Amino acid sequence: MKRISKRQFVRRAIIFAAFLLFPLFYNFLSPYLIINGAFEGVVNGSALTFSVLFLSSLLVGRAWCAWACPAGGLAEACIYYVRDKKTGQKGNWIKWAIWIPWMGLIIAGFVTAGGIHSVNPIHLVGSVISAKDLPSYIIYYFVAGTIFVLSLTAGNRAFCHYACWMAPFMIIGRKLRNLAKYPSLRLVVEPEKCTDCKQCVRSCPMSLDVNELVARGDMEHSECILCGNCVDTCHQGVIRYSFSKG
Repeated sequence: MKRISKRQFVRRAIIFAAFLLFPLFYNFLSPYLIINGAFEGVVNGSALTFSVLFLSSLLVGRAWCAWACPAGGLAEACIYYVRDKKTGQKGNWIKWAIWIPWMGLIIAGFVTAGGIHSVNPIHLVGSVISAKDLPSYIIYYFVAGTIFVLSLTAGNRAFCHYACWMAPFMIIGRKLRNLAKYPSLRLVVEPEKCTDCKQCVRSCPMSLDVNELVARGDMEHSECILCGNCVDTCHQGVIRYSFSKG
């Protein structure tokens, strides 16, 4: 078995643990409950979660996807079975086709309700634990099954590319960060050190052509989740983390 760095061991342990705990808190990531809450004028737990993800992306981009996302934990576990099945980038627009009308419904809900009337993290949840009865378990297994099937059929982290309703929040936050040009977590590169071994390409869970990013001297990509695999597999120290301006 290929040895992984200490950082990658810790990262994978965290996201796998997040997936195992997913049944306890998936309502706080629900794309459905936020709509119901909006039509009642209530900012509920899922609305607060998505707001936090957006705000975090202003400083750490899509790091949530690599370091804490339960869906990412399952998707990355599947990589062991589809390691050589790279996910195409042409379908990345699909998640936007899901996200835009979904956001339209949320906005319409708050407008119909006459604005925001209250903030209640457990509104419509019933209890803090999400999976507590048969219907809730059916929802959980449907979501997990979708992530699993997409990974096996479309490739590494296909759910993250094509169907995740959380990713657009962070992509928008990242774009705003880049426009503002203030210090934030990012990857920086020294292309002159590159030997074109392409270990970075093989190690990227998001199927990005990291070697091409290195060659252009700019690691910015909307699908980069700052997992650090490219940092840890490059023996030449070409890529590194940096908290700096773009």
